[in-house]
Amino acid sequence: MANEPWLDDDEQKAWRSYLLMRRTLETHLSRHLQREFGLSESDFEILVNLSESETGRMRAFELGEATQWEKSRMSHHLSRMEKRGLIRKEACDARYPEIVLTDEGRAAIEACAPAHAGRVREFFVDVLGKERMAELGKAADDVIAAVEEHEQTTCPPEVRGFC
Repeated sequence: MANEPWLDDDEQKAWRSYLLMRRTLETHLSRHLQREFGLSESDFEILVNLSESETGRMRAFELGEATQWEKSRMSHHLSRMEKRGLIRKEACDARYPEIVLTDEGRAAIEACAPAHAGRVREFFVDVLGKERMAELGKAADDVIAAVEEHEQTTCPPEVRGFC
């Protein structure tokens, strides 16, 4: 780790460009999902996880792990999705219900996923190209590994993900 805590001009420029790119792309994709399909980015994330599970169902805590959401956020969002008919909760034990993708939820993800993937391709994959995509994937894996190692070695288990 460098002794100097501040970023130099090039580091600062790259960091801010990354933040702006991420926000711009996320905002664009989120608006498209909402405008064209009536789904929030959070709805989409839950529907993707459920649709990619073999059974179309997951325990609430598994969804929490997959999304890295806090328990209260997950609970509130799942309740809103259930009211809209996208998912249903099935009791399997008192603490962790199973969250089940409904036919309406499956139809929603099947309708929006191709258009969403098309936007990701248009504004991210095609812009970067294969070589830079591979480099970015490797860089992202390295950053994730560094954060996970930090949390494993410096954070008590009860606060991992929050320190």
